[in-house]
Amino acid sequence: MLALTENVTEIVKKLADEVPGISALRIATEADGQSMSVSPADQAAPDDVVLEQDGATVYVDGQASELLADKILDGGVDEEGNIQFALGQQA
Repeated sequence: MLALTENVTEIVKKLADEVPGISALRIATEADGQSMSVSPADQAAPDDVVLEQDGATVYVDGQASELLADKILDGGVDEEGNIQFALGQQA
C-alpha cells in the first residue's frame, strides 16, 4: 500500500485546514494509463482506496492504487509556495 512521508501528511492537513471544501488529496490515473495526477478533493470517488495516516487523508483511484502499492509519496513546498510531490520505492 502507498505510504506517506511526514512532509506529505503535513501538507495535506494544512490544505484541509486552510482551504474550504478540501478534505484530502486525490491521486488518479490519467486516461493514458501511465501518468497520474494529484489534486485536492472533498470526497472519495466510488472506486478509491482511502489512506489515512497521521491525521491526513489521501484518496487513490483503483488503478493508481495497484501501481503505487510499493511506493512512498513525499512532498514539499518551494519558496514560491508551490507544492511538489515525488514518488520513491519503499524500503
